[in-house]
Amino acid sequence: MKSTLLSKLFPSKHRSKNPKLKGLRTLLGFKPGNKALYEQAFRHNSYVNPGNVQVDGVQSNERLEYLGDAVLDLVVAEMLFMTYPTKGEGFLTETRSKIVSREKLADLAIKMGLDEMIQYGKGLGKNRQVMRSLAGNALEALIGAIYLDKGYNFTKELVIQKILKNYLDMNELVQVEVNFKSRLIEWTQKQKKDVEFVMLEEKLNGRHKTYVMEVRVDGETMGNGEDFSKKKAEQLAARIACERLNVIES
Repeated sequence: MKSTLLSKLFPSKHRSKNPKLKGLRTLLGFKPGNKALYEQAFRHNSYVNPGNVQVDGVQSNERLEYLGDAVLDLVVAEMLFMTYPTKGEGFLTETRSKIVSREKLADLAIKMGLDEMIQYGKGLGKNRQVMRSLAGNALEALIGAIYLDKGYNFTKELVIQKILKNYLDMNELVQVEVNFKSRLIEWTQKQKKDVEFVMLEEKLNGRHKTYVMEVRVDGETMGNGEDFSKKKAEQLAARIACERLNVIES
């Protein structure tokens, strides 16, 4: 039944051999069942549509990327829920956001060497940022391919054991500084509240200035911060506000 469904979704005419995938089995530690899925996972749209000309019967990795994104979100959410039983929603949400961010996925993909396996159009060149983006997208597409080929439980174990534990430093990630100002603004937008950052004072300490910033939510003072940098002072004030409003854990 499953193989029949997969054959309908990804018929044989959609296959395009990718010689770069020879090391994928060693990297992942298992033998792929439906190889066409893994071929597709590393096939960027620019390769499928060079110069906006459709290549008959060959699919890009965009659909698999969409699926892999959803699967990864669930895997990471479940992993964090089980790993940190005493942490609240704010911590779990923030940590998940860090793991599945575009930047972090690109980092993981590059460390895994996925950037070397991607098929893409010559027009993209070798721009570093473009390749990072392609690699992060390919990682999500790969997860989508594994899910279709092996199912959720297999995919969950592989993502956690082979990818996250091998290529991600969780302790370092948890300690990464959060953009409290962005978090606060996002929260106030959802709550339909007004947020305002006001400079209360500009002090001269020796030859350097310090800034005292205040954050107000619906006109009420929720936090103050002082630093040599106006942006850092805003972050300090926003952090206090986030803690007071339970936007994120202290």
